[in-house]
Amino acid sequence: MTKSIFWFSFAFIFYVYIGYPALLWVLRGIRRQPICKGHWEPTVTLLIAAHNERENIEAKITNCLKLDYPQNKLQIVISLDGPIDGTDLVVQQYCGKGIEMLHSPIHRGKAAALNCGIEKATGEIVVFGDARQQFDPRAVQELVGNFQDSRVGAVTGELVLLDENSKEACDGAGLYWRYEKRLRAMESDIHSMVGATGAIYAIRRELFEPLPDDTLLDDVMVPMRIVLAGRRAVFDPAARAYDRASSTPEVEFRRKVRTLAGNYQLMARIPELLVPFRNPVFWQFVSHKAGRLLVPYFLAALFLSNLFLTEGIYLVFLILQVAWYLMAVAGGLLVRDGKRGAAFASSELRGREKAA
Repeated sequence: MTKSIFWFSFAFIFYVYIGYPALLWVLRGIRRQPICKGHWEPTVTLLIAAHNERENIEAKITNCLKLDYPQNKLQIVISLDGPIDGTDLVVQQYCGKGIEMLHSPIHRGKAAALNCGIEKATGEIVVFGDARQQFDPRAVQELVGNFQDSRVGAVTGELVLLDENSKEACDGAGLYWRYEKRLRAMESDIHSMVGATGAIYAIRRELFEPLPDDTLLDDVMVPMRIVLAGRRAVFDPAARAYDRASSTPEVEFRRKVRTLAGNYQLMARIPELLVPFRNPVFWQFVSHKAGRLLVPYFLAALFLSNLFLTEGIYLVFLILQVAWYLMAVAGGLLVRDGKRGAAFASSELRGREKAA
């Protein structure tokens, strides 16, 4: 029984991170469905939901105003969700200069801000973006070209994470994000990806359904609703947005927690996603999203069962697991000690400046 638990847990984890991508690669070679992308310039609403973004919002506005898209066909709407840091004062400076502002005095969440923004939108296509990331000048043009294919209901672009040298990040988070984008590209080639990138994605406005105010992952709920409605949600790496890689493990941890909680919420809100004959990308959704939620439990089962199996190959597995978890703990301690050292040095420097 213990051996069965061990090998089943190992097989499940292997499938989620290696087996599933391998099967996608094979299936893409058999059932690839190319998109008929072309030059098309419909009316577009660029919608940005923001809360306390005073440090980022002006750069984002400047970036949006320089996009390579006909200005008479581009509406830029910034929907503010109860900011208290003066973000609204910055945006007000650009009202009447190509920017339209919606301002909720109460902080209700991103989903509520998006709902308000959609009511203001006039474009055939709505492009969603966040305040922090910068769009490539041709990002909107590349996104909307995909909608010339009538099967397409949603398109996500590629978010490029940059390091301190403004090159694509190659650290742990950067490499994992590359892996994730590769999965989305293969899913898109077969039929549809199972989530968009919140920093840069677009939909046909007519397909939008209002979001519950407490929605955690609008960039998954919106495209998955569109897929369930019979359209495709595709990935286009030619439409790019740029961001800095997470600077601290804490930031990345909070993002992961939000993503996992959002996936649980998504399945509770849209149970059809777990019905094979209802969801055209059921296999992809279960493997990519639901499978990730179960991995921590199978990791625990793998380790606990391995504690009772300590001979031959099982001993090797146990040593590798213990080493892996010890390295994770050591990495966390090093980061914490590094922060303490930086804080101490900063405090010492401020003390010397005051003394001087």
